[in-house]
Amino acid sequence: MGFLAMKTDQIKGVAYHTLMLGSDLRILASLAAIYLLILDKTHWRTKMTTSLLVPYIFLSLPSELFYVLRGDIGKWIALIAVVLRLFFPRHFPDWLEMPGSLILLLVVAPGFFADTLRHDVVGVFICLVIGCYLLQEHIKASGCFRNSLTTRHGISNTIGIILLLVYPVWCMLTDYL
Repeated sequence: MGFLAMKTDQIKGVAYHTLMLGSDLRILASLAAIYLLILDKTHWRTKMTTSLLVPYIFLSLPSELFYVLRGDIGKWIALIAVVLRLFFPRHFPDWLEMPGSLILLLVVAPGFFADTLRHDVVGVFICLVIGCYLLQEHIKASGCFRNSLTTRHGISNTIGIILLLVYPVWCMLTDYL
């Protein structure tokens, strides 16, 4: 009986560490997507379709932060963004378009998307497809994979995009296989 209890505790420990690593990778993927979104609005412009990072962030944002931004705080931020965009369009900076879209998506998304797809294989698969597409587009814009690592600012973009792939691949391997 002692041997079986010891093995059960070991399995629980491995499962706990796997879950913790998955949540850490989710945070890392969200930070990489935010990093790429910020990077595109700086002088390090890329030919990447950064609008795909908005649904990626929506699907991979850690739950605690997701529900804080989905609550009253997000509603106030969205209201301010909409008022600024409507009444002061010249003073609304271009770099706020994507974050404003993300906040609006977080606030107005139906519960099906916010609760079901985010925690399902479909959401993970969408993140994987977005990451693969962005990596393919980045490599194609650079000429080849080697150039994507050696061209000016290519290494930071490539590492950021590869970090986008780590979370969905890990989830697919651990949760759905």
